[in-house]
Amino acid sequence: MSLLEARKVSVQFGGLRALSSFDFTLDKGELVGLIGPNGAGKTTLLRLITKILRPDAGRIVFNGEDISDLRAWDIVERGIAGTFQNTRPFRHLPIIANVMVPLVAPRARRHGEWVKAIEQKAMDALEFVGISDMALEPASALSQGDLKRLEVARAIASEPELLLLDEPLGGLNPAESELLAKSIRRLHKGGRFGRLHSEGPAVLMIEHKLKELMSIVDRVIVIDYGEVIADGAPADVVKNPKVIEAYLGNEHAAA
Repeated sequence: MSLLEARKVSVQFGGLRALSSFDFTLDKGELVGLIGPNGAGKTTLLRLITKILRPDAGRIVFNGEDISDLRAWDIVERGIAGTFQNTRPFRHLPIIANVMVPLVAPRARRHGEWVKAIEQKAMDALEFVGISDMALEPASALSQGDLKRLEVARAIASEPELLLLDEPLGGLNPAESELLAKSIRRLHKGGRFGRLHSEGPAVLMIEHKLKELMSIVDRVIVIDYGEVIADGAPADVVKNPKVIEAYLGNEHAAA
């Protein structure tokens, strides 16, 4: 059974069809890149999974359960966490508090976790992404690159089974991109963080920096106009004529 499935999912905004009978699967332990031209429907898919949006038709299935009608906090409790393009930290709170806030949830209370335990989990996440030395600084003190790492720390602190990343490398310089990309790869490979020391989460990652993306993912799904046009290993996808046409136009595809 696949970890995540989209079954004939369609979403329309007015006259714009963002996704059209969209199908895809993601298995446990996969690190998958999701790419496509601007407006292809990539972020729409992540918003459907995290329940920011609801599909007009079709279903989203996670671990065999139809999650299409669940609420956002139900999704987190089932083991899905994500980051988005625009970072929105609590700028006047300490960095560690930014990571702790999402952990103070019904799931944590039911399991009897105390503040100290949550604080340790937040610190572990900050250490994993490399900014634990700034834990007590206000989030407003962080650079754009470190804000991106804070977003990843907030997501992984809940120890998700599925991690969704929407352009985590966007706006970063090459050195920052390399550091964050290595953290994502290490997490996926079972890097030592909480219970993830033996098996990391599955990762679905949108990224426009194709060189960096291709170097860390195992599989790439390409969508255009809300439909899948390619799905396979990075080396195969970059040579696919449909992908070349979607990014560069007919003239380059025919060359």
